[in-house]
Amino acid sequence: MTIQDAHTHFFSRPFFDALAKLSPKEGERDALLAAVSAKTGVEIPEPDIDAHTDRWLAQMDAHGVERLVSFASLPVEAPAVAQAARRSDGRLLPYTLVDPTADGARDFVAKAFEELGFRGLLTFPAMHHFLPDDPRCHEIYDMARAHGAPVLVHCGVLSVKLRDLLGLPRPYDMSFANPLSLVPAANRFPDVTFVVPHFGGGFLREALMLGMQCENARIDTSSSNDWMRALGDGTDLTAVFRAALDVYGASRILFGTDSCTFPRGYRKDILDSQRDAMAAAGASPADQDLILGGNLTDLLPALTPA
Repeated sequence: MTIQDAHTHFFSRPFFDALAKLSPKEGERDALLAAVSAKTGVEIPEPDIDAHTDRWLAQMDAHGVERLVSFASLPVEAPAVAQAARRSDGRLLPYTLVDPTADGARDFVAKAFEELGFRGLLTFPAMHHFLPDDPRCHEIYDMARAHGAPVLVHCGVLSVKLRDLLGLPRPYDMSFANPLSLVPAANRFPDVTFVVPHFGGGFLREALMLGMQCENARIDTSSSNDWMRALGDGTDLTAVFRAALDVYGASRILFGTDSCTFPRGYRKDILDSQRDAMAAAGASPADQDLILGGNLTDLLPALTPA
C-alpha cells in the first residue's frame, strides 16, 4: 500500500522567526523561541533549509511515506518550502498559505505558481476574515484552476499554540469557519478542487452537506481530530470515517496527519489509528488504497522533468 500524506506543515526556521518577530513580548527573537522550546519541548529548526528538508525525507523513509504535501504556513516561508520541494525530487508537494485580503495577494500567488513551483494553496478564512466566495478570492481561484492546483480551505476549530506562547492576539472568527460558506465558491469554480481539512474541524454535518452539494469538494482526515469532543455525543473516528465514506465515497477523501514539528516528527500514530478506523468503518482494501495514496496521485500526479 502506497502512503501519501495530503496535510503536513514544513515549519522551517523562517516560520518560527516570522512569528517571533511579531511577538509583543520583550526579548530578542532567539530568546523568545528558546523559551517556547523549553516550555513545549518543540525543537526550533536550524536555519539550514536543506538540513531540515533531509530530516523530513528521513522521516518519510522511516515510516514508508512516498510523498507528502508540505505547507508554507506563512507566505514568508514560501521560498524555504520551494527550496525543500526542489531538493526532495518530487516527494514534497509544496502548498503555500495565501491571505486573499492582503495587498499583493494576486502577485504572490502568481509568483508561487510560476516561479516557485507550488502545487496548491492554503487559506484560513477564520484568521483573515473573509468568506470563500469573496470577490477578492476569484482571481486566485482562476490561477489555481489554470495550474491544476487544489485550494485547501480551513474550517472549524483553529488553534495555533505557537502564536499563543508568543503572546500574539487570536484573530480567529468562527463565523467565517463554516464549510457551507464554501458552497457558492465551489459552484462558481467547478473546475477547482476545494479541500476541507480535519473532516470540517467540528462542522462534520456541514462538511458532509458540502460534499453532497459540490462534487469538486474533498475532505481530508488530518490531525488527531480532537474536535470530536465538542460534539458531546461520543462520536469516534470510526463513526466519522463511516459518515465520510457514505457521503464523499473513498475517491474524495484524502489522508493526512498534520505532522509539523520535531522531535515528534512524522505522526505514525495518526496513520495507524486512521487505518484502524477506516477498516472498522467498512472501507475495503481498495478504498483504503485510494484514501491513503491513490487520491493524491490523481489530484497531483508526478511532474515530468523538463
